[in-house]
Amino acid sequence: MWRIRCILCNCTDREMGNTEGTHAMGLLEGKSALIFGLANDHSIAWGIAQALHREGADVGFSSVEMLIEKRVKPLADRLGSTFVEPCDVQSDEDIARVFSRWAHEKGSLDILIHAVAFANKDELEGEFIRTSRAGFALAHDISAYSLVALAREARPLMGDGGTILTMSYYGAEKAVANYNVMGVAKASLEACVRYLAVDLGPEGIRVNAISAGPLRTLAASGVAGFKKMHRLFNDIAPLRRPLSIDDIGNAAVYLCSDMSRGTTGEIHYVDGGYNIIGVPEAMGD
Repeated sequence: MWRIRCILCNCTDREMGNTEGTHAMGLLEGKSALIFGLANDHSIAWGIAQALHREGADVGFSSVEMLIEKRVKPLADRLGSTFVEPCDVQSDEDIARVFSRWAHEKGSLDILIHAVAFANKDELEGEFIRTSRAGFALAHDISAYSLVALAREARPLMGDGGTILTMSYYGAEKAVANYNVMGVAKASLEACVRYLAVDLGPEGIRVNAISAGPLRTLAASGVAGFKKMHRLFNDIAPLRRPLSIDDIGNAAVYLCSDMSRGTTGEIHYVDGGYNIIGVPEAMGD
């Protein structure tokens, strides 16, 4: 008999009184997942990796070359992952190389996680109107077009259908101080989600995004005034508590599992309810 895990509290049937269970069956048992964008153990990508692994997925990683030896490989070892490959997402040839190696070692792919974003730090403060042409192109290439490029290479490996999941933020929908060109790039990313969902849906491939609330990640640290925004968030968001990478990871499990098999092209908010607020109560006092 399988030991079933309760998705509400993560306990097993043995813990719930069933002593006949012998094996924990995760929601992603037998699935494979390739995660792009892991930077460190504070990354959203790490929260997702841990959650997918917990639910039975075979997880592999790809990130920028400078992070591989010092940061990515030690984390991959903690999950027993043997696939760790550097990748420059601005290079179609490099992307093709990573997927070619994945196909050689794994054969197929069920889940693609895109947790990649970048903009020049000096363009994440002050006025958006000062964004340079080069900075605008760079932010869109790495943060938005890379999803299209990765999806194109993942497509042939998802013969039985699959899931593609990317990471967005509320700054794609509303103007957020200092988020600037990254907000515009995230808006482009969300549009890419919808168009890819239409293209790939007939093949059983679902494409969604998680719009996460502010988290203290390496990427967020580049946004001017982030620490103040993070403090205010906890006072305004309906749940009145800080978010964690575990919150994002658990949402990713839902979107990557058959529990969401009827969902594609969606932006799923994991922000404590912040996006539903019009005028914050604190401002009305």
